[in-house]
Amino acid sequence: MTTAVAARLRLPPRMADFSRRGFRTDLPAQRAVLERHARNFLAGFNLAVRSWREPHEPLSRVDGEERGFAYEGAAMFAGLLDLATAGRARALDRLLAGPGDAYAHLVHVGAGWLFTAARVPVVPRLPGTSLLRWLAVDGSGFGEVYFGGTPALLRRAARTPGAVWQARLAGCGRALWFAQSACPSGVAEVIGRTPPVARPQLWSGVGLAAAYAGAVDEAARTELLDLVGRHRAHFAQGVVFAAGARVRSGIVPRHTRDTCAQVLGVTAEEAARWADEACADLLDSPDVRAYLEWKARLRDRIARDLS
Repeated sequence: MTTAVAARLRLPPRMADFSRRGFRTDLPAQRAVLERHARNFLAGFNLAVRSWREPHEPLSRVDGEERGFAYEGAAMFAGLLDLATAGRARALDRLLAGPGDAYAHLVHVGAGWLFTAARVPVVPRLPGTSLLRWLAVDGSGFGEVYFGGTPALLRRAARTPGAVWQARLAGCGRALWFAQSACPSGVAEVIGRTPPVARPQLWSGVGLAAAYAGAVDEAARTELLDLVGRHRAHFAQGVVFAAGARVRSGIVPRHTRDTCAQVLGVTAEEAARWADEACADLLDSPDVRAYLEWKARLRDRIARDLS
């Protein structure tokens, strides 16, 4: 694929339609919120197609609370373009420069979609910290379930456990939040069909989605906390990751603040500080085990605070 061919790519809005995806559609309010996020992902991809050399100005026109999803979509295109040009386009570098640094988490996640779209078997080496590159594996898990639905999640969960498998499963859990239209009982039912070893990482992804994407109220979050059971620390770790991404962007929605208060008992800014402190000495490590250690440290802190 050349840059000229890439410039003709478009993702149609119908890709965000949950009925076409085979996702849950009986919760219209939640569905509307999550479909809006998906549409902004597609919009970000298409904006990057048109403006990959100077992506930030058009992305800045996306609503602030939705801009992270647009950067994620833009990163999917940037990753595909860099793959097609053997890195000569430097599209991901451009996307992470300047204002894009505020969305570094989402850019890494979005680049991971190319694992699914192009079946790329390697983790891209993006600019910035080595640690965040493993968010691309999370993004790959999201894309796998977004395109493949619950059957894809169950297949992934049944595979032989390993470090990269754990990182990918969290992304599968995030996508499950969309596939079930943020229904707590629906999410728990699907996770309950997976091997026990897979459930903690899936709940971690659900926590991240609930705090970053939202779509539920206090009562639904209370139901989630009842259903998550002994995996609460994993769920809460996902909430911390969401807070870190939202605070870094400078735009923290009400649902993120409310989730942090209800699940963690702290502000989003405090949760983001936890995330930064837990990885301060791991940032330059290229090993997936450092990424998993980051999560484990956060769970230890959460367990102490929740006990």
